[in-house]
Amino acid sequence: MAAHSQILDVYQTGALTVVGFGGQEVLDQVNIAACREQVLELVAAHHTETLAFDLTGVKFIPSGLLGLLASLRNQNVKIQIYNPSPDVRDVLEVTHLNQVLEICQVDI
Repeated sequence: MAAHSQILDVYQTGALTVVGFGGQEVLDQVNIAACREQVLELVAAHHTETLAFDLTGVKFIPSGLLGLLASLRNQNVKIQIYNPSPDVRDVLEVTHLNQVLEICQVDI
């Protein structure tokens, strides 16, 4: 993977892989295709069973990222969302993603 395609901060790898966005408040500049590529590479390289996205500090996520989260479920990987802000929780509820993704409050 080329260094310029690094979108995510990787906090932990293995059966449980934890990634985040470095505390960015607004993820409107995230390249969804590069993010998806990085996630799929991590999942394959580390035999990930659970992929957790740490959203600490994130106040807004673009619709493309919501689509990515939903589509990752098709990779036979459990998706968890760590520490979503109240606004992000609202979006997850409105889109019903809170019913298919596990929402957690954790200390990273």
